[in-house]
Amino acid sequence: MNLLDTIDFPRNLRDLRESELQRLVDEVREFVIESVSSTGGHLASSLGVVELTVALHYVFDTPNDRLVWDVGHQCYPHKILTGRKARMASVRKVGGIAGFPAREESPYDTFGVGHAGTSISAAVGMALGLRDRDARVVAIIGDGALSAGMAYEALNHAGSWEMLPLTVILNDNRMSISPAVGGLNDHLESLVTGWRNDANIPVSERSDDITERAASTLFETLGLDYLGPVDGHDIPTLLTALQDSKARARPHVIHVVTKKGKGYRPAELEPVAYHGPGPFKPETGLVRSRGGKRTYSQVFGQWLCESGATDERIFGITPAMGEGSCLTEFARRFPDRYIDVGIAEQHAVTLAAGLAVEGMRPVVALYSTFLQRGYDQLIHDVALQNLPVLFALDRAGIAGGDGATHLGAFDIAALRCVPNMVVMTPSDEGECYRMLNTGLALPGPCAVRYPRATTGAEFIEQTNETLPLGRGRVCRVSGKADGERVAFLAFGPLLSVAMEVAKEIDATVVDMRFVKPLDEDLLLTVANEHEVLVTLEEGTVIGGAGAACAERIAAEGWAVRMLRLGLPDEFVRHGDRSELLRVNGLGVAEVREAVRAFTEEVDVLDKV
Repeated sequence: MNLLDTIDFPRNLRDLRESELQRLVDEVREFVIESVSSTGGHLASSLGVVELTVALHYVFDTPNDRLVWDVGHQCYPHKILTGRKARMASVRKVGGIAGFPAREESPYDTFGVGHAGTSISAAVGMALGLRDRDARVVAIIGDGALSAGMAYEALNHAGSWEMLPLTVILNDNRMSISPAVGGLNDHLESLVTGWRNDANIPVSERSDDITERAASTLFETLGLDYLGPVDGHDIPTLLTALQDSKARARPHVIHVVTKKGKGYRPAELEPVAYHGPGPFKPETGLVRSRGGKRTYSQVFGQWLCESGATDERIFGITPAMGEGSCLTEFARRFPDRYIDVGIAEQHAVTLAAGLAVEGMRPVVALYSTFLQRGYDQLIHDVALQNLPVLFALDRAGIAGGDGATHLGAFDIAALRCVPNMVVMTPSDEGECYRMLNTGLALPGPCAVRYPRATTGAEFIEQTNETLPLGRGRVCRVSGKADGERVAFLAFGPLLSVAMEVAKEIDATVVDMRFVKPLDEDLLLTVANEHEVLVTLEEGTVIGGAGAACAERIAAEGWAVRMLRLGLPDEFVRHGDRSELLRVNGLGVAEVREAVRAFTEEVDVLDKV
């Protein structure tokens, strides 16, 4: 029988002998590979922390002792050991378990995560709340998350406490999704290099103060004790370090060195490709795509390369999302104009503002959910100064398997209220290309938002065409007199849904294109000619594009029947994007039924 079959919860794990832990590690690693190969998900990060996860649950009294996982890319071994082994087949699926730690899912998930750099701040707060109880908080930060600004803020605060039941595990694998960048990464590498060199020197000849002296330039200066580096794949060494940690009253950092993808050779060799793969065969690894329909991210990547080739003012900026945002080719062709700032969205936005001040044309490529982290900088440093920064907002709308923490539902509502901002919503690959051209040509800030989806095209035609600012287009006109009853106002790729439904009910369809500035003339014309308006957007209904239309019509004092369709006032969970669109009323059948029910209600009201 496998040891893993006997482990339902960490209390079972703590019944094992230390000599049995390596066997358990091997079985957990094999289970992770088999599980993710079937479901897809975060593989390389999880493989890198199997020994660390086993050691943490073995030494600490979880869940009384709290583990706080940063980002959560590495949480699969933790989930397997905390009562969810049988449910791993459902990870990231509708109704299944989340791909990140989630408090509602298990008492062992002590803090919900999904964005980087939050663990130490949360752990400091939790440790302060536990000072009168016999419990310790352990923050595990890695995957490049120590480049996030709030991690430094939290370390600085933690160091001000002489006594605090806080352990910070720095899981140093030299990676975020991409290779880690920045001066801190170089500093940590120097510590690891010195540690490895020391390991080859006879004990009598070692300079034992080298690591302490180097480390003091950062962690100890902030008031935290520093232990390490420690081999994160050596169980006895890890157990010794963690047992020592339990006895310390002062907050401290344990520097654990791991290898992303450990134990699965393809993931070790290509940790970026295996960071979050789809399903694959473990014996053959990933099968590379051989073409097919393009994604909106690929449209952006092609546009940036082609634009960068003709305009040397263009800079591509990313907060550690080079691969996800399709910037790798731009980085290869224009290395002097590609900037990966690490997981530091605030810095990315204000850095772009600085470039714009000096006449450059910065393009900030990041996910909608991560722009939230740079919202103050967008308002204060970019929009207030009316600087020409173009924001390419990927993963706008439903986030698919990444779920609620990555939900890109709020950018329209957040951006349309900011003075000087232009906000565009492309409905297909050609519109996306033209909107990016338009945004680059504007004298002020602009955002182009697009989903995590394919465009339907296998080829993207290059064009220099721009769009007239704030002008939509009529895509379909109803063909009969009574067909003028309903008009769809679509924002973004859900235009295709509007077209399908409109064919069945013979309705007018407008691609509004711009959330801001809104095409007011077209909006008012359509509102005047139709009895019912239906707005359609893959974003929150509250404060969204439909709300902008309603506000403008209300300003005229008109009584127009309006049905606003979009994402509900809740956090949309994980699952297949097309399925989640249907669940949230945005599939063809669901929109058709919503319009039918609404028009019937209008008929009843008109008869009253």
